[in-house]
Amino acid sequence: MRQTWRWFGPNDAVSIDDMRQAGVEGVVSALHHLLPGVVWSPEEISRRQNDISRMKDGAASHLEWEVVESLPVSEDIKRQTGDWKTHIAAYKESLTNLAAAGIKIVCYNFMPVLDWTRTDLNHRLPNGATCMRFDLIDFAAFDIHILQRAGAADSFPDHVNEEASRRFADMPESRRAELAKNAVCGLPGAAEHLTLDDVRAHLAAYDSISADTLRTHLIDFLSEVAPHAQKLGLRLCCHPDDPPFPLLGLARIMSTEADYQHVLDAVDLPSNGVTLCSGSLGARRDNDLPAMMDRLGDRVHFIHLRNVQREGDAIVSSFHEAEHLGGVTDMVALVAAILRQESRRRAAGREDASIPFRPDHGQSILDDLGRTSQPGYPAIGRLKGLAELRGIMTALEHAEVRRSA
Repeated sequence: MRQTWRWFGPNDAVSIDDMRQAGVEGVVSALHHLLPGVVWSPEEISRRQNDISRMKDGAASHLEWEVVESLPVSEDIKRQTGDWKTHIAAYKESLTNLAAAGIKIVCYNFMPVLDWTRTDLNHRLPNGATCMRFDLIDFAAFDIHILQRAGAADSFPDHVNEEASRRFADMPESRRAELAKNAVCGLPGAAEHLTLDDVRAHLAAYDSISADTLRTHLIDFLSEVAPHAQKLGLRLCCHPDDPPFPLLGLARIMSTEADYQHVLDAVDLPSNGVTLCSGSLGARRDNDLPAMMDRLGDRVHFIHLRNVQREGDAIVSSFHEAEHLGGVTDMVALVAAILRQESRRRAAGREDASIPFRPDHGQSILDDLGRTSQPGYPAIGRLKGLAELRGIMTALEHAEVRRSA
């Protein structure tokens, strides 16, 4: 398992020096300042590689840009409207330029409008740490009373609607504004920042697009870009929906193992793969992460390891970001499944035997609480998570453990 770390570029509060001291082996980054549909030029790619290669004092960092997260798919491609064919051509050109720069793994997602959705970016835990949280009642209050989406109340059970109305009525204006901002926060580090009117316009553009239609559009996209990636020696990997259930009346099509299997079968190329995010998928009680790794592992190109604590038994329920070894996912069992997959790859002589992972998200603790960083990406909280995951890896691969297995 190759240890990587997400970096949002020169403006990230967590520096290359911080990553180097954390002991990571590679960097996950993207050209967040470029809008979807724009070609990533060799010059822009090289500039980011140079940023990663140096510490603050100019010394070599000995780190390289190893995984792209994300090369964004435009809304035009997802809807097959407007300039979608031009955007696919630009996407393929960007892949060509990334491959020429030596980068082999490209993560993307196919979520309509919003990348991830949380109602609270700094939910306080009993121990004083903070984390991101999705509160179903708050989200219903946002959807029905703030966004005022037509038919929003039909998306929630009656008891949720009733509680959302009461909560909204008691909600001070400052919290209403904060909730609206949090709910449309979207893609981390992205150049686009959506207003409520922007969201309403996007939702209207998706009115006629069902889950089956959106899935067909994803397969059409992959039918174009995956063969190109295959020729370039690239591995594409789709990130799951976050949360893994429909929101705002929008279809979500990458939320379960069956969703992934359908797309992998439809475009059956090694370049068409999976970003296994244990946090996103773990927010659904019907997703078994270790079993998914065992069954889909041959096509897993990139892994996000984080944990969530579900706060209800329904598929659509509240949850918050837990400690990496807390929450609902058995992280020891999942890491063991990853190591089994790597062992099979080594036996088969695959060059991608070591699968890159990153400690995804993290609770804000200690000095994180006074430092502004990307939501969910504190320095110390992620370092704690990486240390815990590193401990699992070391233990499971230790000769004494292998001997007694």
